[in-house]
Amino acid sequence: MRAIIQRVTKASVTVGEEQVSSIGRGICVLLGISADDTQRDAEYMVRKILNLRLFEDESGRAWAKSVMDRELEVLCVSQFTLQCILKGNKPDFHAAMPAELAQPFYNSILESMRSAYRPELIKDGKFGASMQVNIQNDGPVTVELTSPAAPTDSKQLSKLEKQQLRKEKTRSKGSSESGREKSSLRSRPDPSASSGAEGDVSSDREP
Repeated sequence: MRAIIQRVTKASVTVGEEQVSSIGRGICVLLGISADDTQRDAEYMVRKILNLRLFEDESGRAWAKSVMDRELEVLCVSQFTLQCILKGNKPDFHAAMPAELAQPFYNSILESMRSAYRPELIKDGKFGASMQVNIQNDGPVTVELTSPAAPTDSKQLSKLEKQQLRKEKTRSKGSSESGREKSSLRSRPDPSASSGAEGDVSSDREP
């Protein structure tokens, strides 16, 4: 899951001629849901969005307070294009969750935000509509946020296990070859050393 979070002095969403949502000071969140996202990703994003310290405190110290600390507003807008993959110069959106699955999932994220914060301060656009989003960025301050890959993902674990197995085989093969080389070196006669017989021959040849 990806999000673009902007600190704003104001922001609004218009569909056609109708303004469907607006906020004053706070944050505007553009949220892109991928086909692989789970509840774990949603929980991570909700926690981070509401707790990012993008605001100053009462004494003016920067990066000290979150939107919840300051009791400011949040405008969240579904943005599937954040899951864009470029094919040449053409954007491809197959990585985004299909709309029929994304809409209930997105709505559950909004409900989680409202449960964690004050519901009247969480605003929304209109899912699936062609929207005009007006953002007055404050700063400007823009943060890109991506949910981490789940360590319990079976495919990822399988890949990591295979990589580890290959490493262990490589180390084992290297140790075995090294042992054979050392054994071969120990059994190989030293050309610089001479036996007693060779010494006798050498001495016999002396005038």
